Amino acid sequence: MLFLDIQDHDFDLKFEAILSRGDETGREVEQVVLDIISDVRRRGDAAVLELTRRFDRLDAGSLAELEVTAEEVETAFSQVDPQDIAALKLAVERVGRFHEKQKQRTWLSTEELDVMLGQKVTPLARVGIYVPGGKASYPSSVIMNAVPARVAGVGEIIMVAPTPGGEINPHVVVAAKLSGVDRIFRIGGAQAVAALAYGTATIPKVDKVTGPGNIYVATAKKLVFGQVGIDMIAGPSEILVISDGSGTPAHIAADLLSQAEHDELASSILITTDRSFGERVAAEVERQLGQLSRETIARTSWEKYGAVIVASSLEEVIEFSNRIAPEHLELAVSDPFAILPQITNAGAIFMGHWTPEAAGDYLAGPNHTLPTGGTARFFSPLSTDDFVKKSSIVYFSEDGLKRMGNDIVRIAGLEGLEAHGKSVSIRLENK
Repeated sequence: MLFLDIQDHDFDLKFEAILSRGDETGREVEQVVLDIISDVRRRGDAAVLELTRRFDRLDAGSLAELEVTAEEVETAFSQVDPQDIAALKLAVERVGRFHEKQKQRTWLSTEELDVMLGQKVTPLARVGIYVPGGKASYPSSVIMNAVPARVAGVGEIIMVAPTPGGEINPHVVVAAKLSGVDRIFRIGGAQAVAALAYGTATIPKVDKVTGPGNIYVATAKKLVFGQVGIDMIAGPSEILVISDGSGTPAHIAADLLSQAEHDELASSILITTDRSFGERVAAEVERQLGQLSRETIARTSWEKYGAVIVASSLEEVIEFSNRIAPEHLELAVSDPFAILPQITNAGAIFMGHWTPEAAGDYLAGPNHTLPTGGTARFFSPLSTDDFVKKSSIVYFSEDGLKRMGNDIVRIAGLEGLEAHGKSVSIRLENK
C-alpha cells in the first residue's frame, strides 16, 4: 500500500502503477480471442460446446442442453431462502423505479407550421447480458443489466453465465427470472460473446452485448463491436474516498475493502486533508483484512493497488479526483453537497458518511455498471439509453421546402455536391 503526499516530487510516477494496472491486454490474449471468435463464426454450436468443455469442464451433447429449463428455474426458487428472494425483489423494484425515470419517448415538434421534426425512440429487439461466474456469483449484475433492458422495452433478453462444473448459482437464476430475462445459457468466456454477436443454431444473434467479465470477455466485446453494440469495456474495479478528517476510520476502511475484495487488480484509494486520519484508516484496514473470508484477494489488491494520499486542501483533493475520474467516488466529508458541484468526473457519487458504495451496488436504484479506468470522463453508467436506438424524423411541406430550399441548395454548393442541391432545386422549379 502506498502512503503518499500529493506534493511529493515523484507522486505522479509512483501513482502511475495504480492508474495503469490492467491496461495491457497483450497480443497473445487478443490472438486467442480472435481465434475463438473465428471458430464460433465458422462452426457455431459445435465450437461453443467444445470451448465450454475445455474451459468450464462442462460436457453436453448439444448446446440446447446448456440452456436453463423452466424446471431448473423452479428448483432455484425452492433452494433460495424466502428472505433472500424478498431482498432481490426489493432490488429489482428499486432499480426498475429509478430507470423508469430515465426513459425517453418519441417526440414531435410542430413549432413551425410547414416543417415537423422529431425523434423516434425504439427499443432494441434482442440483447445479450453477460454475468460473471467463477470466483463469485453476482445476482446484482443480473439485475443491473436486465432491469434497464426490460424497462426500455427490449423484446428479448438472453443471459449467458459461465458455470465451471455445470452448477449455476440459484440466486443468479432467481435474479434473472425476477428481472425479466427470457433465456439463460450456461456458457461464458469469449465464446459466449461471439455466440451472442454472430448467432449460432441455438443461440440467437443479439443487437447489443452488455455486462462485465474477465480480460478475455472484455477483449471479445471490443473485437465484436461494430457487429453488435456494447455497453463499455470494463476494467478492474476502483473506489476513491475523499475525506476531510471527519467520520469514522473503521467505516472508511470497510468501504475501501469493499472494492479490494472484488479481485486482485481492484484499486482502493483514500485521499484526505488529515494525515493523522489517513494513518488511522490504514491501520484499520490492516485490522479488518484479517476478518475477511476473501482476505487473500483483498490483501493482494490493497498491497499492490491501495493508497492513502495526503493533500493540503479540499481544492487539491477535488482537482485530483476529477483528473483520475473514478468509477466509485465517496464524498466522506462533513458537507458533501457543498463540494458536489465541483465534481465533474465520476461514475457514481456517494454522499456523506452514511452512504457506503455497497448501497449503490445492490438496491439504491442507480446502475452499478459504471465506467472504469478514467473513462468516466466521457462514459456514463449503464442506463435505459443503452437499450434503445433513436431515429430522427423530418417532414417538410411544400411551403416548408420552398421557404428554406434556396439555402439548402447554397450549402450543397459549398460542398460541391451538385446532385444534393439538384434534389431540392428540381422541386422548386416552376412547372
